[in-house]
Amino acid sequence: MTASLKALSVHFLTASGAVFAMLAMLAAVESAWGLMWLWLVVAFAVDGIDGPLARRYDVKSNAPEYDGVLMDLIIDYLTYVFIPAYALFASGLLPGWTGWIAIIVITYAGVVYFADTRMKMRDYSFSGFPGCWNMAVLVFFAVEPRWWTILAITVLLAVAMFLPLKFVHPVRTKRWRRVTLPVALAWTLMAGAAAWQDFEPWPALQVGLIAASLYLALAGIVQQAIHGPDG
Repeated sequence: MTASLKALSVHFLTASGAVFAMLAMLAAVESAWGLMWLWLVVAFAVDGIDGPLARRYDVKSNAPEYDGVLMDLIIDYLTYVFIPAYALFASGLLPGWTGWIAIIVITYAGVVYFADTRMKMRDYSFSGFPGCWNMAVLVFFAVEPRWWTILAITVLLAVAMFLPLKFVHPVRTKRWRRVTLPVALAWTLMAGAAAWQDFEPWPALQVGLIAASLYLALAGIVQQAIHGPDG
């Protein structure tokens, strides 16, 4: 296979995320939440591997006719922001006006953040919470905290999107990657297991999801506190 075909194959892999997004949305409108999250977890896994493959096969040079970064951002907005926001709104986890606040805040803040050219730091970490609402909302589904807890966390994360706080990229941030990458892989497996159980997971699985989510959310902030804003 030529270098050009390998690079095109990576683009086509990235594009498959749009199909998984549509399958997730179709499940969501039927309130098939477990199936919806399974498709989103598949999309999350694809998003985790297409970046390293794109760099390995140098898609910018070998398949420049397609903008992989733009393609990735479009799919990420659907799978990380838009569909999870709908799920949070339609699932009943947030009653009445609280659901409206969440869906408006998440979708609006998400599109502004995804268009921000300053979202990546020198070490490829994210500046501000990177709009991973798929991860946050999935934990809400698995744990089912009180509505006021969900609303408070949603508002805090939305504000954190625009604060100078560091959030690690599990693959590209080198510092602590030996820990961060396995934790991200474990989170993906646990998320898939919770969705497979139709969000009636074992207590140990709930604890594991919470612990992995807290690590991924706080690792960059801890690095920033220890090593400074560029650390």
